[in-house]
Amino acid sequence: MQDLNVDIAVIGAGTAGLAAYRAATAAGKRAVVIEGGPYGTTCARVGCMPSKLLIAAAEAAHAVDRWSEFGLRLHGKLEVDGRAVMARVRRERDRFVRFVLHGVEGILSADRLRGYARFIDERTLAVEGVGRVQFGRAVIATGSAPSIPPFLRAASDRLVVNDDVFNWESLPRAVAVFGPGVIGLELGQALSRLGVRVHMFGKGGLVGPLTDASVRAYALRTFRSEFYLDPDAQVKQIARTATGVAIDFVDQTGASQSIEVDYVIAATGRAPNVRNLGLEHTSLALDARGVPQFDRRTLQCGDSPIFIAGDANNDAPLLHEAADEGRIAGENAASFPTVRPGLRRAPLSVVFSDPQIAMVGARCADLDPDRTVAGEASFEDQGRSRVMLRNRGLLRVYADASSGDFLGAEMIGPDAEHLGHLLAWGLQSGLAVQGMLEMPFYHPVVEEGLRTALRDAQAKIQAARRAPLLIAA
Repeated sequence: MQDLNVDIAVIGAGTAGLAAYRAATAAGKRAVVIEGGPYGTTCARVGCMPSKLLIAAAEAAHAVDRWSEFGLRLHGKLEVDGRAVMARVRRERDRFVRFVLHGVEGILSADRLRGYARFIDERTLAVEGVGRVQFGRAVIATGSAPSIPPFLRAASDRLVVNDDVFNWESLPRAVAVFGPGVIGLELGQALSRLGVRVHMFGKGGLVGPLTDASVRAYALRTFRSEFYLDPDAQVKQIARTATGVAIDFVDQTGASQSIEVDYVIAATGRAPNVRNLGLEHTSLALDARGVPQFDRRTLQCGDSPIFIAGDANNDAPLLHEAADEGRIAGENAASFPTVRPGLRRAPLSVVFSDPQIAMVGARCADLDPDRTVAGEASFEDQGRSRVMLRNRGLLRVYADASSGDFLGAEMIGPDAEHLGHLLAWGLQSGLAVQGMLEMPFYHPVVEEGLRTALRDAQAKIQAARRAPLLIAA
């Protein structure tokens, strides 16, 4: 046991924590990074990378289903070797984790403390198995963990979270996925395309992160064409059986149904890891979830010397946001009491389903419909999309009806990850819709669908500008 005195204590060695540590030490400060769990980020271990490995296998298998439409013939039946699929997922996942571990090993051993940390007071941490750490400033970067509703506990040992899926040695026969959000849609569709029977249940009618009613309805129809999906399900009972889990529910027609699955996957969101930090021993103001209130521009908690970054603050739980937040928090911890707003990039999120979903800038639900126009484009008849037999999707872009400024977009469609980037770059560059239309569009490309939506928005902007003159006349 030892007592340490450092400039900056970083709690958590994930994406945000490592970025904060690097920023603090780059500023010449003595910093330590404290981690009680396994090294390796959420992205590498249980998030971005293993999920994309599973999705890649599913997309390869699904491509064969479309061969006949191209005039191609497959003699024999495609076989999915579940053990081989999951072996590659685990093997490549472990490879990504090793890259992260290599980065952690580059940190001075004296700066790496192994143990769970709790605040004793505003300037002191107790680190399990280490001792006390006196700090000048601290960065909370403890990440998040799956949040599981109590009613799912009835599935007993057959209840899993996405973290567990990537440790499967083979694929199950059938699963029930609770939560059609980002994680649920990605995993559910991938498993379905790999031959697993999937039932997906949600609450409140949500499909992914979408808030635009038109895009959400399109997405619902699209996913329902592949697997059972009820975004506002009435589940009556969940019970562990000798061979799996029985689920009684009312389907969309009002009929009672019973199914048995091998596993129940809880994709019901993630909660910040702040519960056991001893925040009650600080003077920090906490919100209803127990998360310290903070300024998202500086990541400072109130006017204290404590900062919070990454999934722990639950503001924008995405890897690129966590990296940015960690850097901002580390830089401001180093310069405290002087703190400055850091660069926060244009909001961008992607769901790697097929078709993909992308969200850019302001959500539809947060815009004033009386001051906003929406430009729309369907990908069903979009040239390049039809050529590739990927012509499913709907894009809606939002603009200020008066100024013509681009505000945001919601979409489901081919190459949404790339269209989302273009729109996010335009938003961060301050382009109006007209300015975006002045950019080059090649032919034939999927991006021409984006131009169609922008043209629709520009026409509505011009109509809105003429409307007062027509009324006055």
